Amino acid sequence: MHNPFTPVATVPVDPRTARVHEEGWQSWSPSGAYALGDTPHRPTNDNWATVCYRPGVTVPAGTFQGEGLLALDPGDGPPVRLWAAPDPQHSVPSIRLTVQGDQAEISADGPVKLLTGTSIQSVLADWAEGLDVRAPRPAPTVWCSWYEYFTDVTEDDIHENLRAMDTLDLPIDVVQIDDGYQSKLGDWLTLSGRFRSREGIADAIRARGRRAGIWTAPFLVDPSSELATTKPHLLVRDADGAPLHAGVNWGHDLYVLDVTHPEAAAYLIDVFTTLRAEGYDYFKVDFLYAGALDGVRHSGADPLTAYREGITLIREAIGKEAYLLGCGAPILPSIGLFDAMRVSADTAPYRRPKADDYSQPGQDAAEFTGVGRQWQHGRLWINDPDCLMARPAVETRERWAAHVEATGGLMASSDRLLSLDEWGVTTTRRLLGGVAR
Repeated sequence: MHNPFTPVATVPVDPRTARVHEEGWQSWSPSGAYALGDTPHRPTNDNWATVCYRPGVTVPAGTFQGEGLLALDPGDGPPVRLWAAPDPQHSVPSIRLTVQGDQAEISADGPVKLLTGTSIQSVLADWAEGLDVRAPRPAPTVWCSWYEYFTDVTEDDIHENLRAMDTLDLPIDVVQIDDGYQSKLGDWLTLSGRFRSREGIADAIRARGRRAGIWTAPFLVDPSSELATTKPHLLVRDADGAPLHAGVNWGHDLYVLDVTHPEAAAYLIDVFTTLRAEGYDYFKVDFLYAGALDGVRHSGADPLTAYREGITLIREAIGKEAYLLGCGAPILPSIGLFDAMRVSADTAPYRRPKADDYSQPGQDAAEFTGVGRQWQHGRLWINDPDCLMARPAVETRERWAAHVEATGGLMASSDRLLSLDEWGVTTTRRLLGGVAR
């Protein structure tokens, strides 16, 4: 249940020049600044509303809404105002702004505090610095299998690209295997038929002087997985006692692991302890929104407490030296838990996202939110703007590469390296080589 909205402030604005920054709920939720006459980006279907926005929250037409953060540049000179959650890791109020003539009305469904500054990005940065988060470690450079192979990646694909890194003299620290090595979501230690040995791949990567990385979606469970069918008591439940539905992706329904159940916690620890022992020390954990969904959990913990407990279990299992990248994660509740964070929707080989929904893959969507969240970089974590794709088949690859470079964040290549032309090789080498390592 959400609390009622109560008035917070009334601020005079210049309707022609004022701008509002909405902070979205999670990595893929659109975030950025709008003119007062703009229509903010909203979900275009119910499934994306669950998977990519704040579930259960519908924003009225003609209303701006930030999740835990909303900034207003009134357009008539400073100060810029920011309304912010006082305890962002544990409580994230929704904050709304509506305009009546030349007055902005701000309301919220929970406590907020007011900060002022000279610009939207600077006041957000000031708020982040006031949290006293430990300065993040520099990110390694990465090659990731996803944007070339998607879920069809094979072990041979990994080996081919590992050899190509040497041939092309690319400064890649981490070789990260993405989705497709596992049999099903939830059965992380059971290989798909396209892979022979997870430990063998890690050994081959390390033998070439690089680090081994791996992808998981640790809170998601495929209903047909061995985990779901043999241990259904480890799933989060809805109010009727059925497994909580976390949306649809990969063509099937998604369930949620209840990390507050001791047996589920032990399973999660075993997965990550095993991967770490096999030689992996870079972990991309994805679709994390599921761990913060409202549901009935074994311990009775609220969703944000359960989410943070789950990430803490993962961190303890992989050790403090391993690198942890979050994605699809509730942004404010993740503060203090990650080395790096995806701060936008997925990129894609094309510009426009499906149905013009800015939570969906597309370069336009990734750029909009990546720019809007630039203030987080180096303060909350290293920003991950998503992967560089430099192969000739990628639409507007020059523009996308310029965006990735401008963020100064995590630099990751995601091409079949032998498909790169001269521009692609040169650009990949330059962007990855320009990172302070």
